[in-house]
Amino acid sequence: MVLPSADRLAELRAKYDEADQGHVFTYYDSLSDDEKASLVEQLEKFDPKYINEITNRALNPPAADESKTGTQLEPLPKSATASILDSEQDDIDAWYNQGLDLIAQNKVAVVLMAGGQGTRLGSSAPKGCYDIGLPSKKSLFQIQAERIRKVEQLAAKKSGGPAPVVPWYVMTSGPTRGPTEAFFKEHNYFGLDAANVFVFEQGVLPCISNDKKILLESKSKVAVAPDGNGGIYEALVVQGVLADMRKRGIEHIHAYCVDNCLGKVADPVFIGFSASKNVDIATKVVRKRSANESVGLILLKNGRPDVVEYSEIDEATASAEDPAQPGVLKFRAANIVNHYYSFRFLESIPAWSKDLPHHVARKKIPTVDLATGESIKPAKPNGIKLELFVFDVFPLLELEKFAMLEVKREDEFSPLKNARGTGEDDPDTSKRDIMAQGRRWLEAAGAIVEYESPDQGVEVSPLFSYVSHYPFSSFVGPAVARAWRS
Repeated sequence: MVLPSADRLAELRAKYDEADQGHVFTYYDSLSDDEKASLVEQLEKFDPKYINEITNRALNPPAADESKTGTQLEPLPKSATASILDSEQDDIDAWYNQGLDLIAQNKVAVVLMAGGQGTRLGSSAPKGCYDIGLPSKKSLFQIQAERIRKVEQLAAKKSGGPAPVVPWYVMTSGPTRGPTEAFFKEHNYFGLDAANVFVFEQGVLPCISNDKKILLESKSKVAVAPDGNGGIYEALVVQGVLADMRKRGIEHIHAYCVDNCLGKVADPVFIGFSASKNVDIATKVVRKRSANESVGLILLKNGRPDVVEYSEIDEATASAEDPAQPGVLKFRAANIVNHYYSFRFLESIPAWSKDLPHHVARKKIPTVDLATGESIKPAKPNGIKLELFVFDVFPLLELEKFAMLEVKREDEFSPLKNARGTGEDDPDTSKRDIMAQGRRWLEAAGAIVEYESPDQGVEVSPLFSYVSHYPFSSFVGPAVARAWRS
């Protein structure tokens, strides 16, 4: 690496000194030439004045003006919502057909949030590489890639034209980008054209000490952390994703998280629903299991769409029943981080992205002692990581530009969060939910399968069936579904 010029170094030092963050150069003179060049390159990526601003704002958020009315929480109005649980089949058919038409016209893209590692699963690989234990041994990435392939085939069949392309934009983090790219290449992109799989990287922010100083991980490196799932917005711009979408003529985008093994990638029903309402953002939700389930809720907060965490809602509000549906919770729309965006909205990112609030996560952050140079592994939180939340854009919208679709939890939401054996949101529950879904599909189609135990299921390949709310035969065509028994 090339050492910075004296003028370049002096300018950078002055920038950090002015922001009272000059300590990042504490050990600069003792570093090797390569270490000096690497540190300067890293420091030039940050604006220390901006880091101070967002840190202060995160630690001292502006108080909302609630002196007159307090916080007003209401469910979204019926005009902004629909539910697969109780919609007319004709409406679902119409959304599905409109979504397939848009896919056939090459106007739909998919963005996957896949920055996490499988650390809690006992793996250092990206979470999308994880094998949840299906008989086929397919990874999460492969399952989702095959759903894209299938929905492309369905759109082509409906239109009678050539197979369309649903480009797949995979957002990684620093530690997962290289392994993700290698995994896709190793598996030949799971049958997708490599030209239509775009791996990009979310941003990072420096970790901050409890006294608001940028932490050094070592003498030659700033401690950094990914900027949260809300970092997707700036990454779409700076990593060239929006430019690629614009070139392709994309108008509708489906974004979701890699750890949901039941996610319907490029879901035609969701795309059609959102497009028919001409909204800029739509979100999928599942019905809250109980009043005390620890999930964020999508609702109206002071007249704007928003997400409110379970800890922010009192027991009476959480337990309130819907006056129109006795026995059903009034606030039941559980957030599953599964969103639709119009391209026109994403094009406006530069106008508002810098105004999104950063959130504080207090962590134990390995660092270096500025007095002794010794490495420190703290026993208790010694600093903060700053994170953006993907749903903090919701309040930017007027209600008429926001919509919500309630879907069946058993068909669309099974997150992978915990280590095997936990019994909740772990590889065993993910496998169970996919196998149970396959069993339901086959039995609904009239298949008779003998099981050794009542709780056994069947794995149905996404290449044979994409979804179940239509006759199974219409999705598999003349072929017989390839089923794997547990």
